[in-house]
Amino acid sequence: MSAADTRNMIVEVADRLFYENGYEHTSFADIAARVKISRGNFYYHFKTKDEILAAVIERRLSDRGTMLLQWELDAPDPLARITCFIKILITNQTKIMAYGCPVGTLSSELAKLNHPLSGEAVKLFTLFRDWLTQQFEAGGCGPQSGEFALHILSRSQGAAMLANAYRDPAFVQREVDEMCEWCAKRLTRTS
Repeated sequence: MSAADTRNMIVEVADRLFYENGYEHTSFADIAARVKISRGNFYYHFKTKDEILAAVIERRLSDRGTMLLQWELDAPDPLARITCFIKILITNQTKIMAYGCPVGTLSSELAKLNHPLSGEAVKLFTLFRDWLTQQFEAGGCGPQSGEFALHILSRSQGAAMLANAYRDPAFVQREVDEMCEWCAKRLTRTS
């Protein structure tokens, strides 16, 4: 396996473990054991857990950016694109019910730890907020676009948190349906 492949595997495994176990409760040893590499080889790629965290955040930003771009290419209009964002709660429902939202849980944990990379993790929310704002603007919502974007972002985060707490698929579906209906009314009214 090449050095780049090993590094990518470390980041992929760390991303999954940070999501499932939390950043604070994931050790170098946990990651190295899952990747099945020696500590020396591990330290060749990352000297600290914070370096791994920075790489995980960078990977998440890249992956989410690619996902948003794909929705722009695949979905015919702003409402369809926003609906893709909302329906990610259904697409990832099993994981969300088990571990919460990967963006929300990481941001919350790093904030509680007053971690220096907390601001970097928040960039994931900023990416979503800015993209949703652009979609509402493209849908003709004008100056309310940013407010609408934050509403959908906060409501989806609340739904993810309660899905994790209650583990009720019917609740998740109701929330998704209501958010989609709310967006359709705003975008239809302004078009």
